[in-house]
Amino acid sequence: MNSPILQLLVLAGIAVFLILRLRSVLGTREGFEKTPVPRQDEGPSRPRNFDVIEGGPDRDIIDHVTEGSSNARALEAMKRVEPSFNVAEFLGGARGAYEMILMSFERGDLSEIKPFLSSDVYDSFAEVVAAREAQGLKIEAEFVGVRELTLHEVDFDPDTGEAELTVRFTGQLTSVVRDSSGEVVEGKPGEIKTQRDSWTFARRMGSDDPNWQLVATGE
Repeated sequence: MNSPILQLLVLAGIAVFLILRLRSVLGTREGFEKTPVPRQDEGPSRPRNFDVIEGGPDRDIIDHVTEGSSNARALEAMKRVEPSFNVAEFLGGARGAYEMILMSFERGDLSEIKPFLSSDVYDSFAEVVAAREAQGLKIEAEFVGVRELTLHEVDFDPDTGEAELTVRFTGQLTSVVRDSSGEVVEGKPGEIKTQRDSWTFARRMGSDDPNWQLVATGE
């Protein structure tokens, strides 16, 4: 047998081997997912019935308050009145409102946040801002962030639809108070301070107005 024919036969043998090898890997699921082996005592496969469990815990609620607590029950009642209400989204909005309201108060400009404050809270803020201006004081503040945010208390009146949610914030900011001559009378430039606040937001569930109002502040 001459050399060219011998080489051709060798190459053909190698090709057949490679084809069989590829089929053994790519043509099956072996190595990725084993083919299920039926049990010997099983007859023809029949569709299995699965029970659908309804009424399970609402993760949107129990991720933020204790399951079965008065806070959880109040949130459940709120969702029955307004099914689109989402606790996580509310807390995200509360975080943004905290920064916006706090910085507006620190800088003495309440015009943009007035719609988000109850009349009592607005009057209290305005009184403090006016007192600072009368003394010639100016606050330079920068918001750093929220270290912690928790939903502390939930109150809901099903008769009126009024809901009040109290959120505890641990925020961080820089704040310096300067007098009329520009001298620092309180704080240090660039120094980060931690501030703890307890704010209560209120809204009537099921109403067309989606905005919550800040109705009370505390520590």
